[in-house]
Amino acid sequence: MEEAQQQQDKNSLEFKSRIDLSHLQTSVEKIKSELGKVIIGQQDMIEFLIISILANGHSLIEGVPGVAKTETAKLLAKTMNVAFSRIQFTPDLMPSDILGTSVFNVKTSEFEFKKGPLFSNIILIDEINRAPAKTQAALFEAMAERQITIDSNTYTMKLPFLVFATQNPIEQEGTYRLPEAQLDRFLFKIKVNYPSLEEEIQILESKHHQKNQHSGSLISSILSAEAIENYQATIHKIVLENNLMRYIAGIVNNTRTNANLYLGASPRASIAIMDASKAMAAINGRDFVTPDDIKKVAVPILGHRILLTPEREMEGFTTDKVVKQILETIEVPR
Repeated sequence: MEEAQQQQDKNSLEFKSRIDLSHLQTSVEKIKSELGKVIIGQQDMIEFLIISILANGHSLIEGVPGVAKTETAKLLAKTMNVAFSRIQFTPDLMPSDILGTSVFNVKTSEFEFKKGPLFSNIILIDEINRAPAKTQAALFEAMAERQITIDSNTYTMKLPFLVFATQNPIEQEGTYRLPEAQLDRFLFKIKVNYPSLEEEIQILESKHHQKNQHSGSLISSILSAEAIENYQATIHKIVLENNLMRYIAGIVNNTRTNANLYLGASPRASIAIMDASKAMAAINGRDFVTPDDIKKVAVPILGHRILLTPEREMEGFTTDKVVKQILETIEVPR
């Protein structure tokens, strides 16, 4: 009798989600499993990219050449059964090269608009920080409004519409810093480091056993466009308590008064943290956000939205370090 009562008490204490997240969780695990066939390590990058899909946000991936930035984004797109375009940004790339152009039709004696590669669902932009300002401006409207305007005509992008962009560190030759307004449209800036020694050995072993087999042929499609939209709608139902809203607002507000920063984050950053933390909770099977969810997404969301003072920049500070300091000083809700 006593054992039965203990079991009943245990069952009553077990967490039961008020939202059915089983399908979402299963899909996320399948995507990670598919990518694991090719990509060794880089678990944070993969997780943040999946969160950006669920939160309907674009992601910027920064790292030196050769650390699987493009490969990961390309293979992730392959796990989704939607239209995909890859665009290589170069110094001579013009807006019409990505948006499309009007072509004269001799038969009808009228101009017809031929859509460019930007008209797709998942866009992979390689080396985004090598293209000229005009092309960046053409991309900006699509990212911000999910529409483009050409010859006084507005074209709405089909959903889902997500941009995964890679860039080399700005210190490298031929690169330049993206405008603050454009950076603000990226949900995450994901920094990719070199693999560990053990991971690099696994990479060599994996490539050795693959022989000449193309990595893309190993990946299967998991998500449809409809499933992505359904999961994005589910994310909005995740519970965020009022004290956690105050916590997010307090973190972002601190960036505006912090002595180490010249430029703080805008309310768009607060919304980004809210949406991303909901997605983080969902992929962990919870229908409510915790402070740890917020902490985990805060650094890649805020790091590219704030600017250091010249003094701190000369001292070798980084924006990520300042965000981590802020997270340590703001009281965590109980």
